[in-house]
Amino acid sequence: MKQYIWQQHSWPTFSWSKEELLPILSKVRLKQGKLIQKITSLLNEDLRQVEGIIFEAETTKTAQIEGEKYSIKSIKSSIHRRLGLSYVGLPPTQRHVDGLVKILFDATLNHDKPLNTSRLLSWQAALFPTGYSGLTKIKAGKFRTDETGPMQVISGAIGKEKVHYQAPEATTILKEIELFLNWWQESKHTTDGIIRAGIAHFYFITLHPFDDGNGRIARALTDMALSQDDKLAKRYYSLSNEIINQKQKYYQILEQSQKGNLDITDWLIWFIKCFSSALDTSEDLLINIFQKTKFWNQHSHQEINSRQRKVLNKLLESGKNNLTTRKYINIAKLSRATAIREINNLVDKKILHKNQGKGRNVSYKIKL
Repeated sequence: MKQYIWQQHSWPTFSWSKEELLPILSKVRLKQGKLIQKITSLLNEDLRQVEGIIFEAETTKTAQIEGEKYSIKSIKSSIHRRLGLSYVGLPPTQRHVDGLVKILFDATLNHDKPLNTSRLLSWQAALFPTGYSGLTKIKAGKFRTDETGPMQVISGAIGKEKVHYQAPEATTILKEIELFLNWWQESKHTTDGIIRAGIAHFYFITLHPFDDGNGRIARALTDMALSQDDKLAKRYYSLSNEIINQKQKYYQILEQSQKGNLDITDWLIWFIKCFSSALDTSEDLLINIFQKTKFWNQHSHQEINSRQRKVLNKLLESGKNNLTTRKYINIAKLSRATAIREINNLVDKKILHKNQGKGRNVSYKIKL
């Protein structure tokens, strides 16, 4: 009985309905084009800030999808060092965090470099610099074997496990990876870039060629394919952020498609809609960046100390335009009396506007 997609006779020749995909693909292409136009208009400093925020979200969320929790400060430290942003006050980078960041940077910034077996193996080794996944010894930088049994995706308590998916036998992995890399090269010229990215994600994660790290590498390959499509070595969206927002649906559509036939239309519809949501989130971020740039241009002639600037930037970046004295104290790390004096100074300069309220209920907003 052919339970999984890789057992189908025509594997890995995928098919899909162009009629069903074309309407949503056309809409997302229009959205993508407008966003790229905005990205390319940003000044270098603003562009690096956007990249920093996006890389931080991508690194954090792609780890969370696999149940990993990385230190936000360590992620920020690694990203800021690579982008040339300030990392003063941030901790030293951690090897496993730096490994994931390195992969995501390589996939995007070096998207035009050849994808081969050695590159895939180096990515997986970078994820597990100690050779351990948690407390489990794994084959880092090597494809899996079936020494411990078949590669299965399982949930449930011991004795009540449910097998959601079983990957191809380890003895076929070298051949499967060769087929995947051939498809990767040939599809560049024959398949729409967004559809190709969706297939790459599904194809690789279905192969599950490593002991661990398959999901993170699949998402890096997805980003690489999308970078090849828009010909940008810049990160301007976080697909992993949207996947984790729809995590349950993500695993449902994966399982459904991996147990189906070679028509992966439903998977591609979900993927394109997920990508569209990632573009919407990025659009909101850009609005925030443009607003922040405009704000500082308007007040470039005014004298604002470093603490005031830090607080104002926090407000502008968070999108939550509501400031209290307590919040000012927490961000600027100073006394209440000094905080009140500096807030009043910003009110006098017409940078902050005082809302209605008295005593501890007093709050302020940036005048935009």
